[in-house]
Amino acid sequence: MWQVYAAYSKRLKEVVRNRAALFWTMAWPMIWLIISTLTFTSGIPEEVVPYVKGSMTVSMMVFALMIACMSNLPASIAGDRQDGLLAKLRSMPIKPYRDFIGRLSAIVTFSLLAVVLVLVLGVGLGARFTGSGAETARAVGFLLLGISAAAGVGLIIGTLIKNTQGAIMSGVGISVITAAISGLFAPYDMLPPALQLFSRVYPISSSQTSIVYLLVGPDAAAYNPLTSGQVSLTIALSFALLLVGTILYSRLGWNLE
Repeated sequence: MWQVYAAYSKRLKEVVRNRAALFWTMAWPMIWLIISTLTFTSGIPEEVVPYVKGSMTVSMMVFALMIACMSNLPASIAGDRQDGLLAKLRSMPIKPYRDFIGRLSAIVTFSLLAVVLVLVLGVGLGARFTGSGAETARAVGFLLLGISAAAGVGLIIGTLIKNTQGAIMSGVGISVITAAISGLFAPYDMLPPALQLFSRVYPISSSQTSIVYLLVGPDAAAYNPLTSGQVSLTIALSFALLLVGTILYSRLGWNLE
């Protein structure tokens, strides 16, 4: 257990001390949320504006966790490989899965902190939510699914890309591009049919739509993401990405130099 805690403590301290990581994970989604609420709510009926802001807040909450998992996580893996730490760990009686659990736990902690800060800012800007206690609990479940999927992508990036800077930029690029084409930045109705299909299949965007549906209301979501088929697909693909990332990291992450 101490190995897991040691990995958790080390990774969390690294993230907190990295100003660039703090900016990309926290400041960027918060800045974009401010710009969005000031720019894209003009011409909307006044009584609807708080719920539009609520939907925007959920999108930026999900984007914040995407950045944390897809950029900070692979950066820590690539950085440890580049510094020779992974080579040292291989010579010690430490199992890859224990390092993985500690590393992932630190990123989850950081992701949830970023999500809370974005949520507080959104409420301060006038975002309103209608979800009950049960719906909020279900929304948290979908948030964890989003973290699982994003962490899986982050593990894949960190395993396959050796250079720290390359891992960071790849993670940022993938998170921004997939967010843009899956409806986190643009309304689902404005996407072409092919990207609407991608939005439904991509577990992070489908989780985001589910959270909006639960916390803001059905009218705020472009489709019903809570059908049994859609929920099953979101769960399956979220855990599939995490499983693929975990297997690659356990088998290859400690061996690529």
